[in-house]
Amino acid sequence: MSIQKNLNSIKSKLPEHVTLVAVSKTKPISDLMEAYDAGQRIFGENKIQEMANKHVQMPKDIKWHMIGHVQSNKVKYMAAFVNLIHGVDRLKLLKEINKQALKHNRIINCLLQIKIASEDSKFGLTPDAAISLITSDAFSALKNIKIIGVMGMATFTDNNNQIKQEFDKLKSIFNELKDHISPNLKLEIVSMGMSSDFKLAIECGSTMVRVGSSIFGLRTY
Repeated sequence: MSIQKNLNSIKSKLPEHVTLVAVSKTKPISDLMEAYDAGQRIFGENKIQEMANKHVQMPKDIKWHMIGHVQSNKVKYMAAFVNLIHGVDRLKLLKEINKQALKHNRIINCLLQIKIASEDSKFGLTPDAAISLITSDAFSALKNIKIIGVMGMATFTDNNNQIKQEFDKLKSIFNELKDHISPNLKLEIVSMGMSSDFKLAIECGSTMVRVGSSIFGLRTY
């Protein structure tokens, strides 16, 4: 298995407007460097400590995306360098990201995680909760964060119709939220689709896909 071949194969299937996040969680730095040498610059991790360790050891032109569920007390470990936080699903977390970003004199880009799956295990805001959040005074007071899109994860199922409905739902929520105006809100990204369903996600309007096992091979936990 060649990581470079896998990467090039996936990139050849992506339209120009779609960004590829290489999901490198649990993978050794040697694997990430193989992808880096093949031209990949955006890597997604789901554990803040692991991402911070890799950030220290790897080239500084890498854009690190935090794609996992974020605990507020861990934000400080990535605030200096994280490029995009995908899984923002509550105001309390946004306030903490804002506080830590301020300490580093930077604005941290975030995606709102919307719950589109039928499974209880997936995190995320309901569409109504997302609208309440971005229209609140507490949100507009946050000067060191910027919401630049939405993220969602489809139900883990072989039923393509269900997955398509969930992706369509995220795209329509994105369109609905896009009309709202706030200095820290500029919705451009729809992050949905993983190794198994990214082609369908792109058909449904995804502009950012998170692909791990199809690049790096299966993960061993």
